[in-house]
Amino acid sequence: MLVTIDDPSDPRLADYRDLKEAGLRARELRGEHSHFIAEGENVVLHLLASKYPIRSLLLSPRFANERMTQHLSGLPSQTPVYVATQAVLEAVIGFEFHRGAIASADRVPEPTINDVLATARALVICEHLSNTDNMGAVFRNAACMIGSGAAVLLAGECCHPLYRKAIRVSMGHALRIPFMTLLNWPESLELIHQAGFTSIAMTPSPDAQDIRTLGPVAKPAILVGAEGPGLSPQTIQAAQRKARIAMAPHCDSLNVATALAVGLHAVVTPL
Repeated sequence: MLVTIDDPSDPRLADYRDLKEAGLRARELRGEHSHFIAEGENVVLHLLASKYPIRSLLLSPRFANERMTQHLSGLPSQTPVYVATQAVLEAVIGFEFHRGAIASADRVPEPTINDVLATARALVICEHLSNTDNMGAVFRNAACMIGSGAAVLLAGECCHPLYRKAIRVSMGHALRIPFMTLLNWPESLELIHQAGFTSIAMTPSPDAQDIRTLGPVAKPAILVGAEGPGLSPQTIQAAQRKARIAMAPHCDSLNVATALAVGLHAVVTPL
């Protein structure tokens, strides 16, 4: 059932209020909230098909249409779906918003490392990846290049995959691909090796192997680091393989998300 809201101060819209507020964004970035926000029709549709319990949805009249309401039919009857004019919507969230659909959902506990290793066929391991655009692109790359059986592991100080922009850049795949935070890094890499995965550290180092010569790897675990510093020396040393991407002489590195896409394409066995 759609509920029309005309007052921007309505307390039922508290989850969506002032989303650009600096303190709120900082807490979202670190994953400190019990809930998260998903923006845009495509992302909201991914959310509806995900494991995350939906707290509420907020739609502009243009998006409260037959296509969207058809997908809402599977929601629990107690889940509120609010409709507000563009002016009310923007007054609530605090910025111009033309995506027409936004939702709030509860976080769920991360899977354990054993759960992930038991079901994944290929892993992406991110070390100190703090850029939300790159984090979102990691999930989109994993979805496109691995498909079923993809998982993302987070090591060190990474931004949270359920930060709004990361979800949006991922095209909603951050809501579908399992992820978890690794502790005791890089020592926990040994657990991944014991599960049969081959760790491949992406590095422009000249002594790394050209990734084109690796060929398909049965259970690859590709490691990527932050933009700029890349992987730590300790992580590169702990990895079983080191791989580089051949580039023109005047270039020293690729964007981390681009490098990951190339690496996944080279070593992941197609479905």
